[in-house]
Amino acid sequence: MCKPIIKWVGGKRQLIKDLKRLMPKKYNRYFEPFIGGGALFFELKPENAYINDYNPELTNLYTTIRDNPTELIEDLQQHKNESEYYYEMRALDRDKKVFSKLNNIQRASRFIYLNKTGFNGLYRVNSKGECNVPFGRYKNPKYCDSENIQACSELLKNTEINNGDFESIKEHIKEGDFVYFDPPYVPLNATSSFTGYTDQGFDEDMQFRLEELCEYIDKIGAYFMLSNSSAKYVYELYKDYNIHEVKATRSINSNASKRGKITEVVVTNY
Repeated sequence: MCKPIIKWVGGKRQLIKDLKRLMPKKYNRYFEPFIGGGALFFELKPENAYINDYNPELTNLYTTIRDNPTELIEDLQQHKNESEYYYEMRALDRDKKVFSKLNNIQRASRFIYLNKTGFNGLYRVNSKGECNVPFGRYKNPKYCDSENIQACSELLKNTEINNGDFESIKEHIKEGDFVYFDPPYVPLNATSSFTGYTDQGFDEDMQFRLEELCEYIDKIGAYFMLSNSSAKYVYELYKDYNIHEVKATRSINSNASKRGKITEVVVTNY
C-alpha cells in the first residue's frame, strides 16, 4: 500500500472521502495536472494515469521514484536531521551552477529531505525559485521511508509524468477520461493570496484559462472535478456546472482564530 511521499500545502488527504464520493463511477484514463502531493492519486492507484505539475522539482521527484527508487533510498539515508546541515542543503539552489551539478536522484532526495525536515512540512519558494522554509526542529522526521518509496515506484510505472503548464494535458484527453484539478485556490480576500508553490504564481487570468480548459473537457465528453475556495469569483466562473460545498480544516493562517473548518467547493460537469 503506497501513500503520498510528501506533505503539501492545500493537500487533499482530509477530503478524500468527499472527493471519492463525488467522482464519476466509471472513467477511462486518470489525469491530474496539478499533482502536488498526490493524495487522491495515491488513494485511487489508477492503472493508467497522466500527471503533471509546473514545479520541476516535484515532477523530477515522481520520475525518480518511478525509475530509480533504490538509488533514491540510498541517497536519502545520507541526510542528517541537523539545523546546520539543513541550511546547507537548502542553500544549494542559491547558486545555479552548483545546483545544476546535482543529478536527478540528488535533487529528488534533497526535495524529500527539505519537505520532511522543514517547518510544518511546507514547501515554498521565493520569486527566484529558491526554497525559503526554515528548519523544523523535529525530533525524528521520517525522510527515508524505503517501503513506501518502492510501493509508489510500482504504481508510477503505469503513469506518464510531465513537467509544464496545466494545459499540456489537453492534447492527451479523450472522451470518457477523468481529470481532477487541484489548482492554487482563488484567495478569499485580497490579503490571503498564497501562490508560492512555484515562482510562477497563479493569478486571475490563469484561473480563467483553467475554466476554459474545463469547457473543452466537457465539450469532448470527458469528466472533470475541480477543487477551489468558496470565493464569489469561483461560483461565478463555474455557474454552469455542479458546485458542491465541502468542509476542510486549514491551519496555514497567521491568525490562530481563523484556523479550523472552512467551506471549499468541488465543481463537477456530471
